[in-house]
Amino acid sequence: MSEKVEKAGLEQASRRRFFKVGAATVAGATAAVAAPNIARAQTKTLKVQAAWGGGIFLENAKAYVDRVHAMAGKDLKIDLLAVNAVVKTSQMQDAVHRGVLDGCHYVPAYWYSKSKSASLFGTGPCFGWSSQEVLGWVHYGGGMELFNELMDSLGLNVVSFFNSPMPAQPMGWFKEEIKDASQMNGLKYRTVGLAADVLLEMGMSVVQLPGGEIQPAMKSGLIDAAEFNNPTSDRDFGMQDVSKHYHLASFHQSQEFFEISFNKRMFESLPEEHKAILKYASEAENSNFYWHNTKRYAEDLTKLRDEQGVNVYRTPDSVMAEQLKAWDVVVERIAAEDEFFAKVIASQKAYAKEVMNYLNLNQPDYKLAYNHYFG
Repeated sequence: MSEKVEKAGLEQASRRRFFKVGAATVAGATAAVAAPNIARAQTKTLKVQAAWGGGIFLENAKAYVDRVHAMAGKDLKIDLLAVNAVVKTSQMQDAVHRGVLDGCHYVPAYWYSKSKSASLFGTGPCFGWSSQEVLGWVHYGGGMELFNELMDSLGLNVVSFFNSPMPAQPMGWFKEEIKDASQMNGLKYRTVGLAADVLLEMGMSVVQLPGGEIQPAMKSGLIDAAEFNNPTSDRDFGMQDVSKHYHLASFHQSQEFFEISFNKRMFESLPEEHKAILKYASEAENSNFYWHNTKRYAEDLTKLRDEQGVNVYRTPDSVMAEQLKAWDVVVERIAAEDEFFAKVIASQKAYAKEVMNYLNLNQPDYKLAYNHYFG
């Protein structure tokens, strides 16, 4: 073999080795890009108990959870537990505080026994506003800051979000039509929160019962009259089987909404995007609740009246005027004893006076238009 041929053969062999090694290197790099060795974080699952065993409010709690899941994907999950799954409803806030539960879905009136100011965040006096405007105060009128101040003063390891502006609650179910406030004197009546103080001031005897116990209590005669929240829930409870006299409109609980609470230490340990999802899912559910629930309430009110023989009345203005007078007495009494309560009331009044002045001047009389078309 000539020197020239031998040299050419060595160069070919060298090139083959270069391309072989190069190809292997590229293949390895391509495989690394195609299947990177990245450790995925485990799914964070939060145990959240609802105050509802079923019905439309449990549907609302699930709707919030669905929004969290839609935004968080596989990284954050909520295990929604029904009423009494871990603790009783009255113990839920303490369970969240201690970390026994990661969160709960309820209303502020359910922990009213810790502070009467709790009831101002959802079941307080009506300063001419609806639940929507109270939520406006929470988010843009200093209400959230006052709520967090209350949490700190009570030493509660809790962070909360508020959503779902409820329509005014009916005055409820009675044994006869109520035409005058004097008929309410002495009646044994079910309600919760500050409304209990207000109706006591009006001469009623008030019993605070969980929703599921209302119908049996009225059936047995333990109570004479009752309210829960709305036509759909009332119909689900079977209130139409123990009374045929249903009064809509009242100032005893004319603005209420849900509270979703989380253990504060747990919440603060979450990634920023998970905190944002829990917060903004609450705001998204705020709109969905109103659209969804008002339609259902209207449908079930029609069924109660047309299919189940319930007499539906609007509570007389004279009765609601007496409720406002009772509110004045209760608020003045508690404010004189509780500086923080007085502080919250002052903040609410300032917000309502400004915002409702604009809305009252601007919004037309919708009832006038309704009567024009529907009589």
